[in-house]
Amino acid sequence: MRVVFRCDPALRDTLPAPVPAREALPGWLRDMAPRATSELHGGEAVRTVKQCPPFIDAMSHGFIIPLPCDVRIEAGRLSWDWDIPLLAAALHPRSPISFHTPAQLEGTPLHRPGQVAVKFNSFWTIEVEPGWSLLATHPVNRDDLPFRLLTGMVDCDRYHDVGILFPAVWTDPGFDGVLPRGTPVAQCIPVRRESLTLQVETLGDGEAARYDAAARALLEAPGHYRRAYRAARSGAAEALAQPGGIEPQRADPA
Repeated sequence: MRVVFRCDPALRDTLPAPVPAREALPGWLRDMAPRATSELHGGEAVRTVKQCPPFIDAMSHGFIIPLPCDVRIEAGRLSWDWDIPLLAAALHPRSPISFHTPAQLEGTPLHRPGQVAVKFNSFWTIEVEPGWSLLATHPVNRDDLPFRLLTGMVDCDRYHDVGILFPAVWTDPGFDGVLPRGTPVAQCIPVRRESLTLQVETLGDGEAARYDAAARALLEAPGHYRRAYRAARSGAAEALAQPGGIEPQRADPA
């Protein structure tokens, strides 16, 4: 589907653009082995998640919003040196990060007394096709990042005159270092806005037989899901899902 991103004209040549999630797979996924020794299986080599298509496909779906500049974290203080020009929109944010007061999360498991929630400011507006919303969530399977994005749903077919703000809680209080420009801030997935009809049934004789046949094939033939069920992909996601896996097209710097 078509997704339109717009930014201030003064930032067009310097602001990192959103990228397909399949082009921002992390370096650790490239570097990990396709098989590992399992003591639970008597030292047998077992396939790692690098050979799990659902794991890879989830990380590769939608697009990534990147951090617009380096952000340094020292002793819990966040700072940046970003020489941003004069912008056309007077109310446009100028800093990459702002903050939520702790009281706004009070009553949720995300609340940390005395700890503010960071808010990644967006420098892109996002427009999707009519009838679609945008699910914005933490980059999938990225527990290596020192923050955890709060998940939200935005009706970007209507809300596209300003950018989305991405709130997050800081999960690694001991982190000191730099979040580089381009670090994945949010993974966004377009979803159709429609009601669900849930139909609950029991397995009939035919379904039970197909269940056993599918389960047997999955147990006896590694890679059966990929060969028999998985829809074709392109790029890094497709390559990583093959036995052995290969390097992604692009790895983010985080």
